[in-house]
Amino acid sequence: MAKLEPVSGYYYLWEYVPSMAASIIFLTLFFAPTLFHVWMAWKTHALFCIPFIIGGVFEVIGYAFRAACTNATANLILYILQSVFILLGPVLLAASVYMVLARLIRSVGAEKYSLVRITWLTKTFVTGDIVSFLVQGQGSGLMATDGLENIAKGIVICGLVIQIFVFGFFIVTCMVFEKRMKRAPTSEVPYTHHLYPLYAVSWLIMVRSIFRVLEYAMGQKGYLLVNEWPLFVFDAVPMVSVMVIWGYWHPGSIQQESTLRLD
Repeated sequence: MAKLEPVSGYYYLWEYVPSMAASIIFLTLFFAPTLFHVWMAWKTHALFCIPFIIGGVFEVIGYAFRAACTNATANLILYILQSVFILLGPVLLAASVYMVLARLIRSVGAEKYSLVRITWLTKTFVTGDIVSFLVQGQGSGLMATDGLENIAKGIVICGLVIQIFVFGFFIVTCMVFEKRMKRAPTSEVPYTHHLYPLYAVSWLIMVRSIFRVLEYAMGQKGYLLVNEWPLFVFDAVPMVSVMVIWGYWHPGSIQQESTLRLD
């Protein structure tokens, strides 16, 4: 029978026995859309979706390790691996999200409506995403070092805050583009078909990142870490939703050159 065991002395990695059933459910929920995204990326030649697919793979691996932790609550390696993969998966999902906006703007010939110069648009947000990924990855790695747990959490929080600010600016950039397009359209292409899903996945990742900041800020004995359900409700469910929305309104169909431009 699964039970909590100390990793050393009286130090416990977990505040509860992680649910194997819930982990397997979410593993499956991530696995199915990840396969679908692999097929869609191949079908539409959407290479910019590769980070998104890798993010899905990270989620699958993360929940697989989490399921294994149910009967190994004292296993430090499994604990770190499940934490790292689940933490970093959304950063990779975000990378592909950032790449879509420039593609969408170009498809309607509205480069002049971009808040950031179009040639720098993707580079700006992806660079921010890479910085966030590296910072969070560094913090996650330090969690395995005795005496550096608090420093590690602080580093992870910094990485998450970077992601929140980058996403905030990204959403503002989307809103400015939409406002300018409505005021003086450059194309008859229904760009909102992809823009609104872009808003949806952006807000979902934003909510998840805010949850993670609160989780780490509240500490090991905080409510969000003492209970398991918040992770599933505010992290797993939003990320599964991101993958489903992204699949239903797949950006691979965006055409780089449109014959319906008004200019």
